[in-house]
Amino acid sequence: MWTRNFTLYFGARTISLLGDAMMPVASALAIGKIYGIAGVGYVLALWTASAVLVMVFGGVVADRIGARRLMIGADVVRVGTQGIVAAAFVDGAPPYALLLVTAFVSGMAAGVFEPGVNGMVPLVAGDPQRANATLKIAEAITHLAGPALAGVLIVTAGPVVVYTADAATFALSGVCLLLVRVTAPRPEPSDVLSDLRRGWKEFTARSWMWSIILVWVFWGLLVIGPYVPLSSQVIGADYGWVMAVLGLGTVLGGLVAIRLRPRRPLAAGAVALSGYVAVPLTVALDLPLPLLMSGHLLGGVALAFWSVMWSTSVQTHVPPQVVNRVNAYQVAGSVAGMAVGQALAGPLTALVEPRAFMLGSALVTVGVVTALLSIKPVRRLGRDSREARERPAPVAADVPR
Repeated sequence: MWTRNFTLYFGARTISLLGDAMMPVASALAIGKIYGIAGVGYVLALWTASAVLVMVFGGVVADRIGARRLMIGADVVRVGTQGIVAAAFVDGAPPYALLLVTAFVSGMAAGVFEPGVNGMVPLVAGDPQRANATLKIAEAITHLAGPALAGVLIVTAGPVVVYTADAATFALSGVCLLLVRVTAPRPEPSDVLSDLRRGWKEFTARSWMWSIILVWVFWGLLVIGPYVPLSSQVIGADYGWVMAVLGLGTVLGGLVAIRLRPRRPLAAGAVALSGYVAVPLTVALDLPLPLLMSGHLLGGVALAFWSVMWSTSVQTHVPPQVVNRVNAYQVAGSVAGMAVGQALAGPLTALVEPRAFMLGSALVTVGVVTALLSIKPVRRLGRDSREARERPAPVAADVPR
């Protein structure tokens, strides 16, 4: 698996993810100190919303010019946005409007970057599940190191250093991607609207995919979206360490996903996801730090295993000619609810105490797992990838209506 291309891609993702893992903690502590919970929530929500707005177009462009080129361009843009924020913190309190603008531009760059992430894996690795699990372990390690590093740097060096380091990670990611050599499938001659329709029809033709995304909207709205703004304020100074333990759990979940190959990957992933209930529940119950960390460790294992099963299913059941467009639709749908949840985090604190909301998030997680396992196509989807490898992607006229 460790070919030159995969090694470079692995390096690009790991370096970039380290910077990404630092940012929620840095934003929660640096921006939250100046502008409060609502300030953090609106910045994160605008970032997410702008990513969703351009994501489907990013999938179209990635299928046309290749995911690698588009990802490099997105890294260049984010070097600029994070550098601007770093410079703004030099004077102490950056204008809130500047934070919103840079969040919007950075989110757009992330939106065109993300569809290619899954699409690149089959191009650089022959065993997608092992590659996804290895990348998930790398992501987990960055989630382990990133929050703790951000917390230490915020206290010892300030937000300028944190945001400068983040800009540097995107620069290094772009260099690694520039050195990757892959041959992307040739696109069929078509216009943008036809490409969008084609991706949508491929997405909606797979009931297991769109049904999961529909469930995931509620997950993002009521669980993942509000979690960072609310939990960072509830947990306080120990937030960085708790997030680091969540990352450690993700490492363990990735290791399990390397070895365990269930016949029904999505069903197995949904069962494993039930362990994530411990994350919002331990926050809601205001448990001592050791129990709080134990709950996040379990939640990290659960979320990592589900993520690997989901990514591998998408990559192995979608034709390579349209995988970036389909990825764009599924990612945009899965994070749409998250943007709304982030935006509502601040106003919700005026109506519901954060710990009470976290208890509701735990109940929603139970409902999400139950919903996933109640969907027959999700339960029955197997490991068979012949759909993607043997069936040619249909031309526009052949797409099911």
